[in-house]
Amino acid sequence: MNAATAGDPAPEIALSDDTGTTHRLADQRGRWTIVYFYPKDDTPGCTTEACEFRDANETIHERGADVWGISPQAGPSKKAFREKFQLPFVLLADVDHAVAEAYGVWVEKVNYGNTYMGVARATFLVDPEGRIARTWSKVKPEGHAADVIAVLDEFQAATNSVAPR
Repeated sequence: MNAATAGDPAPEIALSDDTGTTHRLADQRGRWTIVYFYPKDDTPGCTTEACEFRDANETIHERGADVWGISPQAGPSKKAFREKFQLPFVLLADVDHAVAEAYGVWVEKVNYGNTYMGVARATFLVDPEGRIARTWSKVKPEGHAADVIAVLDEFQAATNSVAPR
């Protein structure tokens, strides 16, 4: 399975958050959207990444963008994770991993000699027209939010496309 790449139309997302509200990427037209996939709620690397996006959330919003975190755990896990770390952005449950598959991040993994399927940590910057502007694969959580903001700034400077709040 190939990962979605820059220039491609972003695969549709229609997933529920911890309140049962469905979020659709199509509804984000006119705004930048940072879609990041992470393996599991409330684990060390995923917490680091989420907290960096949390701490940068105001800056991201000032640039006319939203953050969506996606992992396979269901709503109750999302709610506990969001509340524990005061995450101000959307966390979406991809329980059947269909969206992860569409983005090419549902992959075979090996841990302690065991092979299994899971989410590869990856991020996709979706532009206001619904196309993938940039991808990050094999993301290291530390410093990632700052990298994403720097790239968002570059794209916006090149296109003057900061969306209204």
